[in-house]
Order: sequence, then C-alpha cells, then structure tokens
Amino acid sequence: MPEVLDPTISARLKRDDAGLVAAVVQQHDTGEVLMVGWMDDEALRRTLTEGRVTFWSRSRSEYWRKGDTSGHAQYVKAVSLDCDGDALLVQVDQVGAACHTGTRTCFEAGGDLGAVAGERDRHDRTPQDTSQQDTSQQDTNQQYEEHR
Repeated sequence: MPEVLDPTISARLKRDDAGLVAAVVQQHDTGEVLMVGWMDDEALRRTLTEGRVTFWSRSRSEYWRKGDTSGHAQYVKAVSLDCDGDALLVQVDQVGAACHTGTRTCFEAGGDLGAVAGERDRHDRTPQDTSQQDTSQQDTNQQYEEHR
C-alpha cells in the first residue's frame, strides 16, 4: 500500500487555504447524497487504498474513519474528481446513518429551505434533450407506421 498519495492525483487537487478538498459522499446505487466531508492528501490516500472513507476533522484536527465508533461505515465503491479539481465525489455503500445526528443523510437532518422550484422554458433545450426528443419522435412514428 502506498505511503503517500499518488503525485499525479495530488497535482490535480485544488485545495482550500487549510489544504483541504470537499468530499461529497453519495450512496452508489441510489444516487442519494449523504453528506459532505473534508479530505487532505492523506485522507484521500487512505480512502483510495483502504476501501473505507477517511476524512480530516476540521474541529478535532485529526483523521477519522466513518463508522469506527458508530458502526455506520462507508465502504468505497468509486472516487471521482470534478473538472476544477476542488471537489471529490465519493460513492459508497453506506451502513446505517450517514449523519452524526442519526439520520440517513445530513441533508435530511438540515431540512428543506423552501426554495422556489424553477421551470425550464421550452426554448432551454440542450443538444442531448433535442436528440432524445428526436429519438422519441422517431419511435412514435415507427410505432404508428407498424400499426397502420
């Protein structure tokens, strides 16, 4: 097991002033966002090589591995770096609650802030939306022809 984070990975990270990168933790099979933690190079190295998620605690100034005291472990399934290098997506198999309050996610515990939901204008189509619409229309036309 490597003693330091792979230098090619380390070079891609854009850290905050404390040397940390935000790590968004997501349930691998449902896409549910569970929590956000912080990692430095060592926490990321441990996460990538040990199969369990390790964070840097900003309040306690120490490493902590999710589940060591609570039993609510996070087993690593995949780790990705965003395009800017300043955030990690850690996909896990979560055992039990992810939040220290005992709820499944930290966002459940924090609660909905009541944002107004936006609606996409019919002119706000991406090339992907247009291509899916074209495929859907082709399927509809084909079904129509088959049933005539």
